[in-house]
Amino acid sequence: MRGLAPGIAAGTALGISDVLAKIILVAGCDVLTMLSFRSVIGLAFLASWLRVGIKPTADARVRWISMGIGVLLTALIYCLFKAVALIDVPTAILSYFTYPLMTGLIASLAGFEPLRWKGVACALVAFCGLAIMIGAHPAGLALAGVAYAIAASGFRTAVLLATRAFLVGADARLSTWYSMLSSTAVLVAISLTTQTWNPPQLPGGWVLLVAMSIASTAAILFIFLSTVRIGPFHTALIMQLEPLIAMLLSAFLLGEVITAVQGVGSAIMLAALVAFQLSR
Repeated sequence: MRGLAPGIAAGTALGISDVLAKIILVAGCDVLTMLSFRSVIGLAFLASWLRVGIKPTADARVRWISMGIGVLLTALIYCLFKAVALIDVPTAILSYFTYPLMTGLIASLAGFEPLRWKGVACALVAFCGLAIMIGAHPAGLALAGVAYAIAASGFRTAVLLATRAFLVGADARLSTWYSMLSSTAVLVAISLTTQTWNPPQLPGGWVLLVAMSIASTAAILFIFLSTVRIGPFHTALIMQLEPLIAMLLSAFLLGEVITAVQGVGSAIMLAALVAFQLSR
């Protein structure tokens, strides 16, 4: 359990962050304001983290590639939370979690790794599970929300493949720092240029905004610790906790209860995702 604890904490923290983001957006905050505030908090957190222990170093190549990946990260988080703003949290997060499938399929086409027939079968089953969940939505569904979630999945795939292709062996803390540095700069610059600043309007909204920022940035630390302790493969498997936690909390706090058919589709998708990761 000591080895699994950071991964469990990371998945839980991200699930909590997803649901808090929905509450904050409903409270009148817009996506750009929320992400700008969250990014500044995260940057301060990482700056403090880098001061602990031996100071890591990175050459110019790693710095520039990490900052380029940060631009992709900006698009990723904007699309993800735009999806959360438009549709219910479970559908948004599960649609976003198609990124392991995209990553595996594109990595195979690019020649990074082989993909056996079992992996293809798991991918097809997972997409079928997602289709069942979306198709059984009781109140209809804003297709724009699903489109944003799928776009976020595509940007996540690009981030993972770029990291694998160009940042193998680089210190994860520094690459994360430079990625978040450029991402924060882009978000704050857009906020200032467009004069976008719409904080939460409900009582306690600022508390929730700070809590969401802390939860999402703490998840970064837990993912790093989990990767060090049990490796990236097992960490990726444990991260399937995020949609499960998001579904449970959204039902309890937001009343976003999924139907029985949606539950079956979600279970099929998550089981297929785990099987897909194992097949790789």
